[in-house]
Amino acid sequence: MSSPDTATLLEEAADRIADISRADLQIMLRRAALRLRNAGTVSMEDDVEDALRDLAGELGKTRNDTIRFIVREWMEKNTYLPVHALDEDGDVDGTA
Repeated sequence: MSSPDTATLLEEAADRIADISRADLQIMLRRAALRLRNAGTVSMEDDVEDALRDLAGELGKTRNDTIRFIVREWMEKNTYLPVHALDEDGDVDGTA
């Protein structure tokens, strides 16, 4: 049996906030802070950040979603991931 993750512990503590000890709450908050601190973003050179910001604006996505999109597209085009196949009779809305 696995132990609950930090998010689950925090949600359970929020549900029973009057019953949880201050020490337990401090431990959970410190774990959450540590996880957030260690989940840092990928940093890029200034010119790449500018291009990424512009592309994210064009696509209407966040920076992280744009990075995920770019990596997925690159991996599909270089056959590291399977390409989403379109069947010949499928509707493509005027584009191929």
